[in-house]
Amino acid sequence: MEYRRLGKSALVVSAEGLGCMGMSEFYGATDERESIATIHLAIERGVTFLDTADVYGMGRNEELVGRAVAGRRHQVILATKFGILRDPKHPERRGVSGKPEYVQKSCEDSLRRLRVAAIDLYYIHRVDTDTPIEETIGAMARLVEQGKVRYLGLSEAGAKTIRRAHATHPITALQSEYSLWSRDPEDEILGLCRELGIGFVPYSPLGRGFLTGQIKRFEDFAPDDYRRISPRFLGANFQKNLDLVARIEELAARKGCTPGQLALAWVLAQGGDLTPIPGTKRRKYLEENLAALEISLSREELAQIDAIAPKGAAAGERYHEEMMKRVGI
Repeated sequence: MEYRRLGKSALVVSAEGLGCMGMSEFYGATDERESIATIHLAIERGVTFLDTADVYGMGRNEELVGRAVAGRRHQVILATKFGILRDPKHPERRGVSGKPEYVQKSCEDSLRRLRVAAIDLYYIHRVDTDTPIEETIGAMARLVEQGKVRYLGLSEAGAKTIRRAHATHPITALQSEYSLWSRDPEDEILGLCRELGIGFVPYSPLGRGFLTGQIKRFEDFAPDDYRRISPRFLGANFQKNLDLVARIEELAARKGCTPGQLALAWVLAQGGDLTPIPGTKRRKYLEENLAALEISLSREELAQIDAIAPKGAAAGERYHEEMMKRVGI
């Protein structure tokens, strides 16, 4: 396993992490036993970077990760997030809070669910436009002083917010969606992270599973699968994006790998300061994702991929309208 430092911090993680969200919600049926076995296998393979959030499964995902790392805490870097509010009776309704008192409470709740004394990397999941970012980061910095958190992160923040946050307390990592069909960070955010010495953590590097080439029909999604309401999986967008993936599949076949591996190898090739966290809830796909670390892409191959999937190639927004208002703030 290769290891990478997050920005200029002392935090070193595996070059590929593991996103745990789907183990508890959003992508159809879940199997806790298989999910925990997947986390254990990841650790055995040298994966040290595990990503969760309090909002995934309304806390259940943190609890699952906590059970999985019991007795293995010294082998992992635990990253979790706070800030997205959900109504237990209406989980589809979302809000955001970065209020100082909420920061403190959320951290203590996450520590309890994870069954740990400290969180390695603590992100605000979305920026609260009603609370100055300096107040939110100030409260998060107090968690560092209390020994409850080691490093701070932001998720889906815009450039101005990143600068203000970093001026308040060093930000170790920015987590944002980045893949062959979500290349917006290339405009400004990647360069800013490099300027400030902030690590960049791409989530959904496989396009919510679409770039694996295994999704062919909308009808295959479970009734409760999030992708049933995601713009890129709806109507004409679905077919246009299938056509995009077909071209990626052709290149992957010539390379002798799966399209998902090609997509991951492309993200990894964008710089040694990127640490993607592909999510999976099955050991089979974990093994496939880790094999992408062994794939090298030539300049010619990278150029071919860029020609197939340039910025803006995907059809449709990555979130529905209300959720898109919460990114890049």
